[in-house]
Amino acid sequence: MNIRAKIYGGAHSAEEPLLPPKKPKGAKAAELHSISVPREARQRSNSRGEDRHRLTGEAARVTHDGRHYEVELINLSGGGAMIAGALKPMLWEHVDLHLGSHGDIECAVRWIRDGRIGLEFAHETQLGWPSDQVATVLRHVIARTFPHIAFEQPEEMAEPEPQSDATDDGRRAPRHPLIWNGVLHHDYQSTDVRIRNISETGAMIETDQKVRVGTEPLLELTEAVSLSATVEWAVGDQVGLRFHSPFDMRMLADARPSVAAKWEPPAYLDPDAAERDHWGRLSIVQLRQELEGFLKH
Repeated sequence: MNIRAKIYGGAHSAEEPLLPPKKPKGAKAAELHSISVPREARQRSNSRGEDRHRLTGEAARVTHDGRHYEVELINLSGGGAMIAGALKPMLWEHVDLHLGSHGDIECAVRWIRDGRIGLEFAHETQLGWPSDQVATVLRHVIARTFPHIAFEQPEEMAEPEPQSDATDDGRRAPRHPLIWNGVLHHDYQSTDVRIRNISETGAMIETDQKVRVGTEPLLELTEAVSLSATVEWAVGDQVGLRFHSPFDMRMLADARPSVAAKWEPPAYLDPDAAERDHWGRLSIVQLRQELEGFLKH
């Protein structure tokens, strides 16, 4: 720009501004990519495939063959866990993983390598009542949820048959393929959750949303059944709830569970062995046999 021509006049002097217009910086209304985000360090790898369930310094307890072992929790997510400890189980043996209050879950040993053990969670919702009470409620649930399936009528028996997998207090019921789900209302949001186990005093749920320890959410099983609770612990995708008042198991009869379906394990549970004994994976024929077993109790 010619300053002398701008002051004293001259050709095209009016067309040229004294100061050039500034170029706007920052975000543009319709262009999200117009903002550059500075990084403190250069990204050296693609982290999208990394395991978000990796834990640091978490401990738990495992029961195997009647003995308790303190173990390190390396990974914990929906469907399984990776642990390290002194126990020496065999492949596909069942162990109990204790995460905290109301956090007991039955697992199968899926792989063992270099002092680490991959555990796959039981697929059904575990019900923490005596097995005879569980069978009574499940008969009502099955009749309501699967009315199109015809079952044999139970025979009258003078004495109930002993349960081979019952614990000392009779609280371990026969296996079943049903999964209960619910909705957790917490922190001004509602989240669909899976109920891993439930008893009259509390429950363990599974959710991919962060739930804060010490909060008091509402667990909704049906439109008519809601339970107020306190979050006692949260590890990975698993959350332990303590109910504010005892839960009557008969209320489960009004809920509609789903059936354990095909499930893809996380990468850390994928075994190299050729054995694929997917315990709890049921066909239609197997489902009917499992459900008939309850009706005969």
